[in-house]
Amino acid sequence: MRQVIQNLEESKIREVANAGMGRSDVLAFWFGESDEVTPDFIRQAAMDSLQRGETFYSHNLGLPELREEIARYMTRLHGPIGVDRLAVTSGGVNALMLAMQLLIDAGDEVVAITPVWPNLTAQPAIMGARVKCVALTPLEGVWSLNMKTLLAAVTPDTKVLIINAPNNPTGWTLTRAEQQQILNHCRMTGTWILADEVYERLYYEPSPNACAPSFLDLADPEDKLVVVHSFSKSFLMTGWRLGWLVMPPSVTHHMGKLIEFNTSCAPVFTQRAGVVALQRTNEITPRVVAHLKTCRDTLLPLLAAMPEVQVAPACGGMYAFFKLAGHEDSVVTAKRLVLEAGLGLAPGDAFAPEARGWLRWCFASNDLGRLSEGVKRLKNWI
Repeated sequence: MRQVIQNLEESKIREVANAGMGRSDVLAFWFGESDEVTPDFIRQAAMDSLQRGETFYSHNLGLPELREEIARYMTRLHGPIGVDRLAVTSGGVNALMLAMQLLIDAGDEVVAITPVWPNLTAQPAIMGARVKCVALTPLEGVWSLNMKTLLAAVTPDTKVLIINAPNNPTGWTLTRAEQQQILNHCRMTGTWILADEVYERLYYEPSPNACAPSFLDLADPEDKLVVVHSFSKSFLMTGWRLGWLVMPPSVTHHMGKLIEFNTSCAPVFTQRAGVVALQRTNEITPRVVAHLKTCRDTLLPLLAAMPEVQVAPACGGMYAFFKLAGHEDSVVTAKRLVLEAGLGLAPGDAFAPEARGWLRWCFASNDLGRLSEGVKRLKNWI
């Protein structure tokens, strides 16, 4: 077995969740998904596909119908994006790993902005890369990027820069000006940008296209840019494992080869569901975002009102990220909250050392009362 695999840390989120699995008295907010079921018309499209007997392989890059719908969807948000830049994947995680396989050789230097979902630093390590982290800094609860520090870290020796914005777990989001600076710098250093933009529609600031700033708004088609997307968050399809990649046209064929050697293709019935999800996105995503904003605006003020709590503003995403005074080991704190308060949160230590002492609360709940009850349990525990 490879030593790098033996050295991989198990998920600290799972470690905490395992302490509360099977307990009906625990309010679980540890995983990053809504508790709302996928809309029935999306489920029906998958069932219809199976009833038609569509149980065979499809094109490595995805059904032509789905790629065309993705192209139309992305073009509405970010300007012209052709089918020749798109690949359908078996989930956002699969998309990220495929991008790492496409770009990274063993020994390459990779820079990642943290705190971040741990897969984004584990995946390049699996590929044998040297991962260098540039940390966001919390100033009075607001996580921000020191641009000078980032640009100094990205040199001609840097093969890939990994950025997740809107960010899981902090809610931090890049500005258009910051994206332009980063793009210009990476053009000079020859560095690929791998942008995880799966939360772009879960954005709560005023925006002409109802989405967060994207590198796709600024980049040329042949820029060294790969953007990852998923149906999971904005379309309530976490369990479907369906995502996509946007990349330069010159590498799409090579991505198809990689998909063949990973999964061959995404299942046809899930792709049919994706087609309908995109065709009827206006019936899903605006409602989801409006509800999540209500959830955010319910939870964050309740947390901020507690003197022991410092909470980060969430410009995007689906998480409240907060620090609890006097509780520096977030794994220990999270486990205690499960066992002693019946409250399931994700530990900040799972995302980066600089997030030690912080806790992540997924506020994507259909029942606002669950959020209020969770705050009550936290307050009583304190």
